[in-house]
Amino acid sequence: MADTFADYAPGLESPATHLVAVTPNDTVDLTFVSRAINVGQSGYVRLTTAGGETETIYIAAGGAFPIRATRVWATGTTAAALVVLY
Repeated sequence: MADTFADYAPGLESPATHLVAVTPNDTVDLTFVSRAINVGQSGYVRLTTAGGETETIYIAAGGAFPIRATRVWATGTTAAALVVLY
């Protein structure tokens, strides 16, 4: 399949090119820093940002929440069916 944008360098404004289902974990970081997180069931997500802050945020199902995260914590996370976009 032809990719018209193959010769362009992706930036942070570019759409994600990878999706990874995530199992929240209190001790293991994500393999890659996210561009966004999508949840299949609304709820709270405790995460650590690329800037180093750890907080709990509410994410509604159905859309990609733009955030650069390095870890999604099991403790404090109530949302389900998490997918990280990067």
